[in-house]
Amino acid sequence: MTYRLNISEHETTRRTNTWVALKKLVLILAHERRNLITALLIMLLNASLSLVGPFLIGHTIDTYVQTKQYNGVLIFSGILLGIYILAFGTSYLQTKLMGGIGQRVLFNLRNAVFTKLQDLPISFFNENKAGDLISRINNDTDKVNQFFSQSLMQFIGSIFIMTGAGIFLLVINLPLGAVALIPATLILVFTRVLSPWVKRVNSRNLSSTGNLSAEIQESLANFKVVVAFNRRDYFRKRFDEVNRENFKTATKAGLANNLFMPVYSFFSNLGQLVVLVMGIYLISTGKFTLGLLISFLSYIISFYNPLRQLAALWTNFQIALAGWDRISRILNLENNMLVRDAIPEKCDPAYIVFRHVSFNYPNGKEVLRNVSFELERSRTYALVGPTGGGKTTTASLMARLYDPVRGRIFLDGRDLRSYTPAERTKKIGFILQEPILFTGTVRENIIYGNDVLSEYTPERLASEISNAGLEDLLGRFENGLETKVIGSGDTISLGQKQLIAFMRAVLRKPEVLILDEATANIDTITEQQLDHILKRLPESTTRIIIAHRLNTIENADEIFFVNSNQVIHAGSMDMAVELLMHDKGES
Repeated sequence: MTYRLNISEHETTRRTNTWVALKKLVLILAHERRNLITALLIMLLNASLSLVGPFLIGHTIDTYVQTKQYNGVLIFSGILLGIYILAFGTSYLQTKLMGGIGQRVLFNLRNAVFTKLQDLPISFFNENKAGDLISRINNDTDKVNQFFSQSLMQFIGSIFIMTGAGIFLLVINLPLGAVALIPATLILVFTRVLSPWVKRVNSRNLSSTGNLSAEIQESLANFKVVVAFNRRDYFRKRFDEVNRENFKTATKAGLANNLFMPVYSFFSNLGQLVVLVMGIYLISTGKFTLGLLISFLSYIISFYNPLRQLAALWTNFQIALAGWDRISRILNLENNMLVRDAIPEKCDPAYIVFRHVSFNYPNGKEVLRNVSFELERSRTYALVGPTGGGKTTTASLMARLYDPVRGRIFLDGRDLRSYTPAERTKKIGFILQEPILFTGTVRENIIYGNDVLSEYTPERLASEISNAGLEDLLGRFENGLETKVIGSGDTISLGQKQLIAFMRAVLRKPEVLILDEATANIDTITEQQLDHILKRLPESTTRIIIAHRLNTIENADEIFFVNSNQVIHAGSMDMAVELLMHDKGES
């Protein structure tokens, strides 16, 4: 299964029906139903007030102005003032209510996307750039929010006013009203033809914005390497490429987004011109009054002005749909690493069992092919082999960071897939080759994911660290447990980061402890100290060590050689050295 978000994204967008997308978009407003109904009622009242005005003006002109009954003019002027003040109040309430709805939608939508990201497997993050994901969470959700908070009520309100104005036009004079609405049908055809293209253009622009964000994130994350190799020119070139692409898509999107306004304005002016010419003709024949013509012109403006607004609102709607497409591609993904029903297996005395396991990364070469081996409890195993041979992949499969493509893996007599994440992480500790820390303190990083230690006071935690023989390691940090750590920064050395990861794993007291080059950035004396700490772990602990330095694995009970899609039992240290030398000779 592939998790790449940008595969055929534009093709998918092209085939998406606008109203189906709108229906899905409205689903995220389900919890705001009461507020939406209130806003709709207020908006309906506002639209009704706006539509009453032109009729009263026409009536006042024909009944009072032309007969010079100025007392009636003053009365109806007061009524109109009251209507306009009430319309202003309803418009304010509507804006305030929808602003709150938009912000809550944004909050809930970002939560939903981030929660979904946490539920997806590691292979998803291997196939997608972090910067693009950040852009979807920040930029794309904000496009959706802008539509809901600023455009949705205007969009619906404009449709209500247009509908009401159209009805008034047809009621006042059916033939003239029908002629006045002909340009609107041309607008409808134009909009229907162009909308899919506008949505595709905006989707490409959002995608290129995501690529730009991804390039910036990658450049900043690797800036130390850029400086060390003096390759600022390389990253400038790459940034220039994605920036130019973003410029092109943004320019095209800007053109598409501004195309509706002049066309809508043209047809609107055309409609008003038709009404003016025919209205004057009808007045000259005695079939129309001046007041009705003024009311008619007001309703034409009330009909076509919202169309001008809809030109901008429809653009915002297409942008929101394009953003929603990118967001929904994440929300619609399913985790293919679900917990399966437990199937008892007789694997004793073996504790970890690989049975005919094959694995390859998406669109990558096969790493393991039909591999079978067994690891017993309470022993120390070493995985050796050339770089890229599959050692880390084998260990990752043991920790269920990935699932095998074929075959099964068992832990303590159960299919590894039957363990819940909480059960699995309690049994298996994994010290990664590149330690991952979070911004905070040493203490917060040590207790991360450990429900037991998170309840300890600082004094009790210090005592637990001492009992585990880790106090000397903690002493390597200037302020002990309160030493500040910046996850992606260099406030501490890489070796210190590995020490924190080591302490975090050891304090969990796992049944299986996997060390993937855990001492690669640590001096020999500290490495010996870590080896002493490992020996203090419970006797039942199974240790799996991945290392290139042979002195790191010289005390292993068994050694496995991993390369060429296979895991071979190497037996002794001499055999492991021979296999390594043979492999280097072939290469």
